[in-house]
Amino acid sequence: MTSPDLPLTVADDAHHGRKASITRDDLLAAALALIGPHRSVSTLSLREVAREAGIAPNSFYRQFRDMDELTVALIDLAGRSLRTIIGEARQRAASSERSVIRLSVETFIEQLRADDKLLHVLLREGSAGSDAFKQAVDRELNYFEDELRVDLIRLAAADGAVLHEPALASKAITRLVFAMGATAVDQPPEKDPELIEQLAQMLRMIITGARTIAGNPPTR
Repeated sequence: MTSPDLPLTVADDAHHGRKASITRDDLLAAALALIGPHRSVSTLSLREVAREAGIAPNSFYRQFRDMDELTVALIDLAGRSLRTIIGEARQRAASSERSVIRLSVETFIEQLRADDKLLHVLLREGSAGSDAFKQAVDRELNYFEDELRVDLIRLAAADGAVLHEPALASKAITRLVFAMGATAVDQPPEKDPELIEQLAQMLRMIITGARTIAGNPPTR
């Protein structure tokens, strides 16, 4: 008899008509397929994910210790994906006449409306998940803040200015954008232009305040 605590063998999987092998990416994709605007990763069961992936439940343990580890891996993946997308938006803004602030906000909202489930993971697990999930989301937000701090210093320097407490300014911006994004998930897309305009103005206020405190002219 196969112990319930041990993974099934490849032969066992084949016997039950399930996939003979599975990767971490397969399981992450299966979890993403099950979540949506009204369902977070923290509500999924291991059996649901295994069934979606086409494997026996015990085969799940070949890649993850438990659902908590899978969820943290999803949060890490979501953070890396969004940082890449926002970074590309900032690079586009640097080579155009468009405001880096507005283009970054537009890109964020576009991802939100593109049914980007990875972004939904970041927005929801930080408030609805376990302490481990909240810590993982907070770690990803810290990465955003560090990268944004560097950008804010660079942009200010290009204008011959400096920022007061750039780390604090980047934290205020990051937390505001994610809080507004979490609210926007449940709003109709028709409200997006107003949201984008409000967010862009709020971010300018933060940056202008940081420059003004440091004795510089306001941002453009």
